[in-house]
Amino acid sequence: MSLKAQITEDMKAAMRAKESARLATIRLILAEIKRKEVDEQIELDDTQTLAIVEKMIKQRKDSITQFEAGGRADLADIEKAELVILSAYMPAGLSDEEIAAEVAAAVASTGAAGPQDMGKVMGVLKPKLAGRADMTVVSGLVKKALSGA
Repeated sequence: MSLKAQITEDMKAAMRAKESARLATIRLILAEIKRKEVDEQIELDDTQTLAIVEKMIKQRKDSITQFEAGGRADLADIEKAELVILSAYMPAGLSDEEIAAEVAAAVASTGAAGPQDMGKVMGVLKPKLAGRADMTVVSGLVKKALSGA
């Protein structure tokens, strides 16, 4: 079953269970998927759907930070609840050791020699690690590996 189909099934289950908060968040995901499909006139695959969910997670994290800084714990709590629901659709994350191994392999396979090759290395890593690792952490590890090279 595709990720999009799974999200649709989860929406139906949330409707039956009368889970309004969960239902609202799932509808937001489906609306964003539909918007992207209509705008680009394509059918999204699982990778593209994951990218949308990942973007929504990043937005929630940013909102939580902003709401907490502004003293709005009530709004931060809503965002945190949505974050939990969104995170359920992400694949299991990689450990730090696995990420480091992927970075080392990408640096070796691209023949990267210094910081100027960062784009080349990230280009190899992004499709492999998207949704499974925080790309800012990956970027930091690549910088560290290339500066030491």
